[in-house]
Amino acid sequence: MSYFAPLIASKTNISSRQVESVLQLFEEGATIPFIARYRKDMTGGLDEVQILQIQDEAKFLKEFTERKAFIEKSITEQDKMTEAIQEKINKATTLVELEDIYLPYKSKRKTKAQTARENGLESLAVLMLEQEKELAGEVEKYINEKIKTAEEALQGARDIISEMVNEDVALRARLRKLFEEKATLQSKVLADKETTGIKYKDYFDFSEPVHKIPSHRILAALRGFLEGFLRLSISPIEEDALEMLEKSFVKSMHPSADHVKKAVKDAYRRLLQPSLESEFRTALKQKADEEAINVFAENLRQLLLSSPLGSKRILAIDPGYRSGCKIVCLDESGELKKTDLIYVHEANRMQDSEYKIKTLVKEYLIEAFAIGDGTAGRETEQFIKKLDLGLPVFLVNEDGASVYSASETAREEFPDQDVTVRGSVSIGRRLMDPLAELVKIDPKSIGVGQYQHDVNAFRLKERLDQTVVSCVNNVGVNLNTASKHLLSYVSGIGGTLADNIVKYRNEKGAFTNRSQLLKVPRLGGKAYEQCAGFLRIKNGHNPLDASAVHPETYPLVQRMAADLGVDVQAIISNEELLKKIDPKKYASEQFGELTIKDILNELRKPGLDPRSELEQFEFANIYKIEDVQVGMIVPGSVTNLTRFGAFIDIGVKQDGLVHVSEIAHKYISDPGEVLKLGQKVNVKIMEVDIVRKRIALSIKQTEGAGDRSPKSVARSYRFEKKVSESAEMSVNDALRLLKKKFGK
Repeated sequence: MSYFAPLIASKTNISSRQVESVLQLFEEGATIPFIARYRKDMTGGLDEVQILQIQDEAKFLKEFTERKAFIEKSITEQDKMTEAIQEKINKATTLVELEDIYLPYKSKRKTKAQTARENGLESLAVLMLEQEKELAGEVEKYINEKIKTAEEALQGARDIISEMVNEDVALRARLRKLFEEKATLQSKVLADKETTGIKYKDYFDFSEPVHKIPSHRILAALRGFLEGFLRLSISPIEEDALEMLEKSFVKSMHPSADHVKKAVKDAYRRLLQPSLESEFRTALKQKADEEAINVFAENLRQLLLSSPLGSKRILAIDPGYRSGCKIVCLDESGELKKTDLIYVHEANRMQDSEYKIKTLVKEYLIEAFAIGDGTAGRETEQFIKKLDLGLPVFLVNEDGASVYSASETAREEFPDQDVTVRGSVSIGRRLMDPLAELVKIDPKSIGVGQYQHDVNAFRLKERLDQTVVSCVNNVGVNLNTASKHLLSYVSGIGGTLADNIVKYRNEKGAFTNRSQLLKVPRLGGKAYEQCAGFLRIKNGHNPLDASAVHPETYPLVQRMAADLGVDVQAIISNEELLKKIDPKKYASEQFGELTIKDILNELRKPGLDPRSELEQFEFANIYKIEDVQVGMIVPGSVTNLTRFGAFIDIGVKQDGLVHVSEIAHKYISDPGEVLKLGQKVNVKIMEVDIVRKRIALSIKQTEGAGDRSPKSVARSYRFEKKVSESAEMSVNDALRLLKKKFGK
């Protein structure tokens, strides 16, 4: 693959040397996380994005080369290969160019032009194209048993010309350019579909240039087309296209030129326009897919890297009304210790529920509450807070928890528990470590993308898997506590080795050093090289095993320590000693300065979790959409980012939408430029549609309303609501509340 390096370098603006190094590492079986983290000296410090770009380009070039070889072979086997055709193939740089060259030689159903040629009309077509002789006297020569009339002969000649126009490589390229610059995507509602297709109302009479239309509108229009509600077309103004074609084929004012014009128009309407429309529909779909997949992948990355609470004893609750709230108690490692059921929405059971919660908190030394944010979540949160137990209470996004609870993974983990218990455990574990728990769920079920059911399923899975792998290896994995699902995403491991690691751990006990991995069945030297640096062993025999320092550089670290006259443990987290180490002194051909600097940075904070600390968050005192009023400014949490805006949870079971134009004063093209998943923001209610369950929000409208945090806005709103809604509150009581909040 190294012969692709110059081409990839020119397309990616990465040097050929760097590209060659990456391709060589891929051939040796290295993964992207490993290359980015432990082979910086070889690649010149390329990051994961650049390495992935090289991988994608290499994949495309491989497919391009294979297709090119097939086309060359096919044309050669037909004895039609010429130097001119070979030169065109050699100059082609895209699959589209290759397919245009191959079009005349591609096997296809019998065409009108082929029939005309079989009937001997090709010479008449050539005569017609010359546009010099009268055809009236010539056409009679072509009338026979198969060609009954002069018009049949003329039509056959025009069919041949139409196919010639369609298969003209240079002409197709120019027409494709016209489509790129001038074509519009147009959609119309089909007859009698106005009512059943009402959700596509915005596309009943829609038109937008193909070079401007954003991905979400492409996917929406295509969905309406595929579901049978819309008629779709992609083309420039027909007169512009015909004018371009006629300039190439109509050479004179001779009467025969009228036949050529007819053939050109037929070629465009019957062959070229449908072909290019299909090509552009596919290209637009691919472009929209990539944008949607990129949005999904970035959202997933942010979700997986959400702040963890860490190893705490958790009481997790899956809220419910009639069926009650399923509660579970988990220890610091997420192991299930106790299950129970409480009813917090029935007055006659309230006292018993309070007693159960207080008893479990005391018995299992609970340190925090995790409450699912679905049905009855806010009400359950209020119930727990009123108990005043002095423990933090977190609402946890439960998207996908039901998918996990009914999965084979959940049944394997908890064979003796029902789905409600499994769901509650998942909620609790998500609070402790979102990454470790979310890897067990199909990313498409987590609900952080746009049009994920419309995009290319294979490409989506590929990108999401890459994202999960990147996140898992970025954070690192505790070898002695990680599930096999989490381990399977570690560089070089996969499902089979992950299963073997867990089995070995269960049989032999906890790992005490990384080298023991080599005793795991089927885990050889190459897999060990790829995975060892991303696996952590806390309190093991070697303190470096708890860090991201790779075992291959342990001798180097030992040498550093020896030169300082101390052991390895002494230099870990010791800034004074680490400052004395000169990277240049230890750089070698095998490990350069970039690697040495990485090692020193890791020794400063070994095993540091790159995720931020979790902070508590409070919604305003509103619980359902009927509580929401236009003009309110309330705190919210970003739950999803799309190209057209951001969805914000304001605590009323229905996310509101901040359109991209309402995110900042300056119009932006990508909400991801200024917002992150899980970010806490203040929003202003702009519109409420209770019937359609839609809430329109604004972030920019809150600017200038005081620099208050979402937490202070929530508290302020609860206070203001308490004052305004307490009809029995006396003036003196109101004044006392005001004085307490604002002082004299």
